Amino acid sequence: MDNLTGFRALGLSDMTIKALEAKGFEEPTEIQRLAIPLLLQEGTEIVGQAQTGTGKTAAFALPIIETIEGGTDRTEALILVPTRELASQVSEEISSLKGEKRIEVTPIYGGASMEQQLRKLKRGVNIIVGTPGRVLDHIRRGSMKLEDLQFLVLDEADEMLDMGFIEDIEQVLRAVPNSKRMLMFSATMPKEIMKLAESFMKSPQIIRTQKQDTAAISTDQIYYEVRESDKLEALTRIIDRESDFYGVVFCRTKNQCDEIGTKLCDRGYDAAALHGDLSQREREAILKKMKEHQISILVATDVAARGLDIQDLTHVINYTIPSDPEIYIHRIGRTGRAGKNGTAITFITPSEARKLTYISKASRAEIRKEEIPGAEEIIQGKKDRIKSQLADALSREANQDYQDLARDLLIDRDPESAFASLLAFFYRNELDISQYRKIEAIVPKAKKGHKERREESRNKGPYDKVKAPSMDEEGFTRLFIARGRRDGLTKGMLCNIIMDHAGVRDQDIGDIEVLEDCSFISAPFSIAEKILRSYSDRNHKGKPIITRAKEQKKPTMRKEAVRNRKRRRNWEDDFQPYGRDTRPGEDGSFSFPERKSRAKAKPRKRR
Repeated sequence: MDNLTGFRALGLSDMTIKALEAKGFEEPTEIQRLAIPLLLQEGTEIVGQAQTGTGKTAAFALPIIETIEGGTDRTEALILVPTRELASQVSEEISSLKGEKRIEVTPIYGGASMEQQLRKLKRGVNIIVGTPGRVLDHIRRGSMKLEDLQFLVLDEADEMLDMGFIEDIEQVLRAVPNSKRMLMFSATMPKEIMKLAESFMKSPQIIRTQKQDTAAISTDQIYYEVRESDKLEALTRIIDRESDFYGVVFCRTKNQCDEIGTKLCDRGYDAAALHGDLSQREREAILKKMKEHQISILVATDVAARGLDIQDLTHVINYTIPSDPEIYIHRIGRTGRAGKNGTAITFITPSEARKLTYISKASRAEIRKEEIPGAEEIIQGKKDRIKSQLADALSREANQDYQDLARDLLIDRDPESAFASLLAFFYRNELDISQYRKIEAIVPKAKKGHKERREESRNKGPYDKVKAPSMDEEGFTRLFIARGRRDGLTKGMLCNIIMDHAGVRDQDIGDIEVLEDCSFISAPFSIAEKILRSYSDRNHKGKPIITRAKEQKKPTMRKEAVRNRKRRRNWEDDFQPYGRDTRPGEDGSFSFPERKSRAKAKPRKRR
């Protein structure tokens, strides 16, 4: 046990040290060094800030295990978490840390059998790990007895607030004894967290780890500039370049998740999609396969991946750029844990360069640019891996039976040709370079000088400055949307909504124009028909929200000047980060905002 002197110095017992040694722990993390000694003191409450993957679970679980009595039918600790997956993971982690101490731990969450949970609670559970909604259900039923509660923990508190659990949490807090000790752990510290602490905690101690977590330090962060249509090809090359790729690919929408997951499976990869449309049983089955390495690629939305904790991920791929720096940090925090190296890769289109710069500066991350590996490089890498694998196999001595079999097979055969035939049979199309299609290089546009821009502007007419919503121009259909800026719509929001409901791709939607009361987009004929069909029953005053645009006359010079003057130009309008401001549902879906009422101005009285 000498190699666990760091944990022993925190005040943990020999039994707990033995359990930590069995799990392979070596040195405590920063949050563990700060939290454990405080929590071993009687009555101390804490609010702890630490990023995902820094050992928060052990930071509160070990002192709870040390403090509670166990071996009884009383519930002595309640831990609230935001998701079902996290409830299962935290429950399993605590069970593995308790060692030989008689402590009963169980997860309680919605979507699981209520009858089974009632039976467990009736028998007696010492530590309950649950989601706020289902815990509140049991409290109301009277099936969860909390009069002997010593600890109440809010884990991932900021996530629970983001998911709208604040009212459920407050009701749970009012239902537990005042004598309990309350602990809160969160990756960020918004005002709502501190208000909660002020309302329900008694002089809590605030502990914070360094801003930059260990995952960010040990994660190699890279970005590739690529066209939307080439992203899948770039993804497959990155996967094929690695000998042991094991990662999560983040997409913006459920439809995109399904599309990428299906295409990867069609190409022979062990992949699965995880999003809000799946049942709890399907989600658990996919996560079980991922943890058991039956699949190596998980394609997920941010909503579906909340609370996701899969160990030893080699890669996190941002197939679509995150909407803000916090989401970026949470995503890349899923690799490079526990001192292991990981790789975070972000795909951006040329128009998203400013968005990446903003994320890089706000998150203080060094994200370097690299070129997408060429097909020849991928094939050479595969050859090197095959040689290495076979060299290892050939170094092993074969018994007489195999030698006799080899001698029989090589009668009347050239050994080199026979070996090549075996390689072709077992590795099939692994070295077929034609499976990789060409990725066109992105040539940066030459910047125009001040004189060129002024001359170009002088030669433009007023109608050239704003594209009119024309129809069926050069193979495209112009569509009209009965929502605009006054309804809270932005370009990014409009693109998200249509992609989610119509199942089209980002590159299928172009020439987006958001005006005060309405909007316009252009799409190829077949895509436009698909969009129109998907919104044929979404009525606005008896008409669909999206229709074909009518031909529009060119505006007069005066009208154009007024229109340009009223037009808002800001970063949000043209470079809107997709996702957060689009008001997604709990399942990650997007929808048009309700039309806001238009109050009629009262006529002014003449004096």
